[in-house]
Amino acid sequence: MKKTTTRLADGRELIYYDAFDATDRSAVDPRPLDPVATASEIRADPLLGDAVAIASHRQGRTYHPPADACPLCPSRAGRHTEIPADSYDVVVFENRFPSLAGDHGRCEVVCFTPDHDASFADLTEEQAALVLDAWTDRTAALSQLPGVAQVFCFENRGAEIGVTLGHPHGQIYAYPFTTPRTARMLDSLAAHRAATGRNLFDDVLARERADGRRLVLDGEHWVAFVPYAAHWPYEVHLYPKRRVPDLLALDGAARTEFPQIYLEVLRRFDRIFGPQADPTPYISAWHQAPVHAADRDQFALHLELFTIRRTPGKLKFLAGSESGMNVFINDVPPEAAADRLREVATTP
Repeated sequence: MKKTTTRLADGRELIYYDAFDATDRSAVDPRPLDPVATASEIRADPLLGDAVAIASHRQGRTYHPPADACPLCPSRAGRHTEIPADSYDVVVFENRFPSLAGDHGRCEVVCFTPDHDASFADLTEEQAALVLDAWTDRTAALSQLPGVAQVFCFENRGAEIGVTLGHPHGQIYAYPFTTPRTARMLDSLAAHRAATGRNLFDDVLARERADGRRLVLDGEHWVAFVPYAAHWPYEVHLYPKRRVPDLLALDGAARTEFPQIYLEVLRRFDRIFGPQADPTPYISAWHQAPVHAADRDQFALHLELFTIRRTPGKLKFLAGSESGMNVFINDVPPEAAADRLREVATTP
């Protein structure tokens, strides 16, 4: 992998990740951009203890541009985008409209491919491996920034999810705090260890493998399953079999197998609702140990993938119970979801 760091016209950092060392990355950004001005603020909810990012400058961000005006495509003669080069493998750059900025963290965009009409599931294993390398490299770099407490790599796919740019891409948030969801996991982890002396993640993984009904894929180094208490209609958790706290700690064997397993799961997601259905909208989220967490080696890196589509043409909306009380109601039994994900396998 070749890594080339440069700057956009407004001073934001941009990094090319290339498969070949000989790739020329000398193109510069000629756009007359003003320096980025952000108004990000973190406020604490006194009742729940949650942190809320207030980011009024995001009201003016790019919203559903036509394909020929996509800011994530490579630059072409007469049309300059966020990527100065006329092609790329993987690119990461600072978000022009960040939710978190300055002392309040950092937001980055990850472009998976220059092909506007592709998706992550269309990548080759080599391309997916390069994205994994980029996620890992950025996790390492962002974890070293002053004040960063947690690094979150994720992808939103589909208009139903709220995506405003159709080009295949993800994001990385470097939070200045431990997120509420991760804090709850850490609390459960500590309580389970105090009660049993064992690791909660290890026990969950062992239970799913022993039960078998919710398994989707069981590889040599990774296992994918629908969780026992899935919140979403179709939800898959992907764990390395050797527990590690973050992407940096994955060994070579796990890194090699990941693209095979992950691409297969994504391709099954696109087959859940039949060949005539639109591509399945989803959120794919890496869960990593907070940077400075005590006993962070007890945390288990894993990826959670889910869709808000529950049946062709119907979405799972967060209604009163979910949005008002955070109590989820799932219309699709996890065992039925796992059955369907096994039925639509693209490999034996």
